[in-house]
Amino acid sequence: MQSQQDYLEEERLGKALDVRLLRRLLGYARPYWRLFLVASLLAGGITLVELSLPYITKTAIDSVLTPPWIAIRAESPPIPEAIKLDEGRFLVRAQALPRSVRESLEEGGKVEGRYLLIPPEGPGAEVAARHPDLFRRIPEGYLVAEPDLEKLSAGERLTLRAPAVRTLLYLVLGLLALLLVRFLFSYGQVYLLQYAGQRIMFDMRRAIFRHLLRLPMGFLDRQPVGRLVTRATNDVAAINEMYTQVVVYLLQDALKMAGVLAIMFRLNTRLTLLILAFGPPLLALTFWFRRRARDAYREARRKLARLNAYLSESISGMPIIQLFRQELRSNRAFQKINQGYYQAQMRSVIVYGIFGPTISVMQTLVLALLIWYGGRGVLSGVFTLGALVAFTGYVSMLFQPLSDLSDKYNILQSAMAASERIFKLLDEKEEPTGSRPLPTLRGEIEFKDVWFAYHDEDWVLKGISFHIAPGERVALVGPTGSGKSTIVNLLFGFYRPQRGKILVDGHDISELDLAQLRRKLAVVPQDAFLFSGNVEENIRLWEEKLSPDGVRRAAEAAGVHGMVKRLPEGYSTDVRERGGRLSIGERQLLSIARAVAADPKLIVLDEATANVDSHTEAQVQEALERLTAGRTVLAIAHRLSTIRNVDRVLVLSEGRLVEEGTVEELLEKKGLFWALWQLQFASVSPAEGADS
Repeated sequence: MQSQQDYLEEERLGKALDVRLLRRLLGYARPYWRLFLVASLLAGGITLVELSLPYITKTAIDSVLTPPWIAIRAESPPIPEAIKLDEGRFLVRAQALPRSVRESLEEGGKVEGRYLLIPPEGPGAEVAARHPDLFRRIPEGYLVAEPDLEKLSAGERLTLRAPAVRTLLYLVLGLLALLLVRFLFSYGQVYLLQYAGQRIMFDMRRAIFRHLLRLPMGFLDRQPVGRLVTRATNDVAAINEMYTQVVVYLLQDALKMAGVLAIMFRLNTRLTLLILAFGPPLLALTFWFRRRARDAYREARRKLARLNAYLSESISGMPIIQLFRQELRSNRAFQKINQGYYQAQMRSVIVYGIFGPTISVMQTLVLALLIWYGGRGVLSGVFTLGALVAFTGYVSMLFQPLSDLSDKYNILQSAMAASERIFKLLDEKEEPTGSRPLPTLRGEIEFKDVWFAYHDEDWVLKGISFHIAPGERVALVGPTGSGKSTIVNLLFGFYRPQRGKILVDGHDISELDLAQLRRKLAVVPQDAFLFSGNVEENIRLWEEKLSPDGVRRAAEAAGVHGMVKRLPEGYSTDVRERGGRLSIGERQLLSIARAVAADPKLIVLDEATANVDSHTEAQVQEALERLTAGRTVLAIAHRLSTIRNVDRVLVLSEGRLVEEGTVEELLEKKGLFWALWQLQFASVSPAEGADS
């Protein structure tokens, strides 16, 4: 059961942005740098398209919808293309004037108004000829002031503006083309980022699981299964979200903000500087949000960890809670913890609730200031209507990244916390192993003055020494906690003794290749573990060299072939998770068949009949007799009736080997073994018990 301290350790957070962790995360992204590069280039393209959309609107208003010619008063032509109207008056295209010249003229009040110049021939000229009082004839065509256009009919105005209508159509088609380009770029960007993110998740999950397979049992025993599963699932998904939702989009936001400011400065420097006056308050708000959001996130995760801990503990201990009628107390405790989590979440909601609306309010204030100041400029002629409309679009684009900052920051926090936990797991040292091969195994075992402790010097084994000859059957007997299972774990190399040596066929186990050694061993555990899959896969246990006939022979040797044939699909029957489709006895017989299929020279029996009934026990014992024939056997025995056929018994007590000998010899000594025997067979004589 995972304690509250475990969960609190689980949710401790480091820095919101740890450069060291980022460097390691980029290591997983490095193989896909080309994908991120293309996605970044697409981000630049998307930014250019988005920046061009308001400018197209401005062009349509200023150059198409608004008459393009303006009359100015000047002593000389401001540009070579100017058309002289009268002495000191010139007609020029507004877009042809340099910005500095135009601003100087507008500030000096020398801009008289806008005009439409109609070519001397064509449908427009016919309209102008019908209204000589409105149109002025000049060598270049017919000139009409913008206010006088209102005196014409709608049809006549459309006839005069036919070139503008065509230009407007071209602009609309260009706008649609840009939207299509933006769609394609966005699709490509999303696809590339998601593909790269999925590949990174695939690589990280593979690295985590591969590392888990190589970790020492001492580490795995201390870790709750749920925590390790979370590393390869939720934590990896959090990092994927950072790659797909933050990394490239931060670059895109930066490009967008820089582009918006550059265009705004080009359109009107004073108005842009006025808008930037809101920068310091925005910056202060952002720093405030980052600090408060970090604290709120940390507190919420801490409260959630406590809630998870209590839920896990309560659900696991529900029979005890109900048996002792502690439902009311447990519910009150849960309500208190739940209330704490609720309050922590509400503090987080308040922080996000203040930041988002404040950004929105400031954006509205900027738009209001823009409409007031820019509208005055339009009315006074120093600012165009198209530029004002474009400014409103660019202000929205400028504030959008700030509005998204809260979501991106939350994703970044989760990714940093997840990466810290993942890399902490990956930094765990792998199981130590030697490199000496062991081509054949005779089955000889020797413990030489072995001392072992799981923690510090809290010794579980104290100076254990014994020798098992090849083919010998030896039982380990002793009270609970005497060190029986620890001896087996040391033999398998799951742990290393602090003192002494363990020899297999005369070789120090610390020098042997553990993977090769374990392939020559087999274990029949007390609680048989079956994997999801069919019967054949569980017997073969992914050993590709074992044929279906070999699987069948192993099942026959274990006495389970008849049972398998009665299953709906025989050896292809799915046993379901942990063998849930089979009874305990059937699972135990399959685990024996698995051991037979491995054809080991050394077999460990961990009380293989402890969880079965008397009838099934007889079947299991018969299968074990066939399995252990001619092999070295080390059997952990709690029920002494199961060790009547062993060659020797090792009796352990408080981590020491206190007795050794055959069953008869130990009974005659009337020591610890005899006392244990008496506890189990109090109403049976030793001789009868030995025969039972």
